[in-house]
Amino acid sequence: MYFPLKQLAAASVFAASLSTFVSPAFANITPQQSTAILKGFSETSVTDFNSFLGTLAQGELGKTSDVGPAISAFLGHKTLSAEQQNEINRLLGIYARVKYAKAATETLRELVEIPTFNVDGLPQYKNPQFLKIADKLQGLAKDFNLNFRNIDNRVYEISLEGSGDEVVGIHAHADVVPVTPENWVLKDGTRLDPFKVTLIGDRMYGRGTEDDKNGIVVAMYAMKVIKEEKLPLARTFKLLVDTTEETSGDAIPYYFERNPTPPYNLALDGGYPVVIAEKGYGTVMATFPRRKGEGKGAEIIAMTGGKATNQIPSASVATLLSDKPAELAASLQEAGAQYAQRNGADFEVSAKVVGKEVQLTVTGVSAHSSEPESGVNPVARMLDLIHSVDGKIALKHNHITDAARYAADNWGLDYLGGKLGVGFADDFMGPLTTSLTFVDLDDKTFKLAVNLRVPKGKSPEKLKAQIADKLSAWDKKTKVNVNFAYSVAEPMYRNPEGEWVKALLAVSTENLGMKHAFGSSAGATSVHELPNGVQFGLARPEVKYTGHTDNEFKTVEQFLLDLQIVTEMMGRVGQLPKL
Repeated sequence: MYFPLKQLAAASVFAASLSTFVSPAFANITPQQSTAILKGFSETSVTDFNSFLGTLAQGELGKTSDVGPAISAFLGHKTLSAEQQNEINRLLGIYARVKYAKAATETLRELVEIPTFNVDGLPQYKNPQFLKIADKLQGLAKDFNLNFRNIDNRVYEISLEGSGDEVVGIHAHADVVPVTPENWVLKDGTRLDPFKVTLIGDRMYGRGTEDDKNGIVVAMYAMKVIKEEKLPLARTFKLLVDTTEETSGDAIPYYFERNPTPPYNLALDGGYPVVIAEKGYGTVMATFPRRKGEGKGAEIIAMTGGKATNQIPSASVATLLSDKPAELAASLQEAGAQYAQRNGADFEVSAKVVGKEVQLTVTGVSAHSSEPESGVNPVARMLDLIHSVDGKIALKHNHITDAARYAADNWGLDYLGGKLGVGFADDFMGPLTTSLTFVDLDDKTFKLAVNLRVPKGKSPEKLKAQIADKLSAWDKKTKVNVNFAYSVAEPMYRNPEGEWVKALLAVSTENLGMKHAFGSSAGATSVHELPNGVQFGLARPEVKYTGHTDNEFKTVEQFLLDLQIVTEMMGRVGQLPKL
């Protein structure tokens, strides 16, 4: 989508020069040169952007590289070429990192310490923790001289005003997925507090460091830099901080029922370089009524799994009651070891006596459910193991063994829908994935969710009907008492057009040394149904994503690089003559 050419209102030659170019141009500053600049300023404080540039111009980089003329032109208030303008914005991003690395890292720590996860029975907009983070963001916005609005505690809006009428929406979210604190243990035995940032090496461990409080922080500091340097913008940026992205997803729709929708939207909640396609999000929820154990033997009285449908945990624990707990534990230990060997030996099974109970634990590798291939799902393995030993080890049949039978028969350890026969793939977006995730046991029911990530190529209605037909046939055959509920959303696919997405792609690929090509994602974000919605980081596709996992972390290096990239992006997109 293209808009008429608009001149910037500001008097600066820096601003006026922007109208002289249309197509994005490369910035002649390599990642290696950026690193050299950062090293040169590692022990040097900076006061403002002009003095930063002046120091650079006098150094070796300014004298020996192509960036010298750009700095001279900018400091001399002369007209800049397209390439020079991009170089100045690249340096603006580096400057933000030099000046605010410590402050931004401290702000991330403060936000992580606010445990903004969903509490059953309490709406997010009434949760005291969300009121607390709203106050924190409002205080930051005031300190940064940015406009702040709290829309009924559903969405927090922070604005950086431009001279024109256009608005670019930047999306991040304040809510996080729940944690299982006992699972936050490193391989060396170090125990972590999920809601305290623990720095070990270059890793900042803590819930929200990767998903998605880092996005809030880098966006606000990018706005701060541009505001305090009085750099002109042709359009307004609105940072929209969602409070229900990980749960109901109703906060952003609530906001747009009461506020205009930006014509351009990007989420700092996905992957680099620029993601133009998102799989559709789906759930198959199986609900088993609790029933008294039938038969002889041990009874499984509890089982744990993910605390959210989009979360594959690192461990699943089943609790069994037995008249002979020591004997049962020994049998389960032997059976579990054999099961692990038969199925890849990339997970562990252990059984131990705790009082009169036996705890059976399957330890895998936690992952975001959009990337099941990056983890080892202990929920799927626990259910399949239970079903495989049923009959070999005496177990009473109840709602949990019913669920194990259902999971083993229909989903197994496969995460591509192959067991059920519903798998398919798109050449660009990749395959359908299916992950056993959420487990919940209350006084009346045992619930088990399968999380779906659906590419284009098959309509949600057709996929839903296929799954329902197959599960209905299984249910009719087995006569297991179970109720199924289905939801499948449309995938997102954008036709990338316009100068703004070209600029986004250039900024990210140049800074990260990535291939200059658009990407797709299995994760759905809040821009899924918004106009011109794309993902712009903050995860690197070649690195395992730790959001939603136990021991979630963000490296300091990547966090500061994100700050650099997002600052450059806002300067560059904000100053384009047309998007």
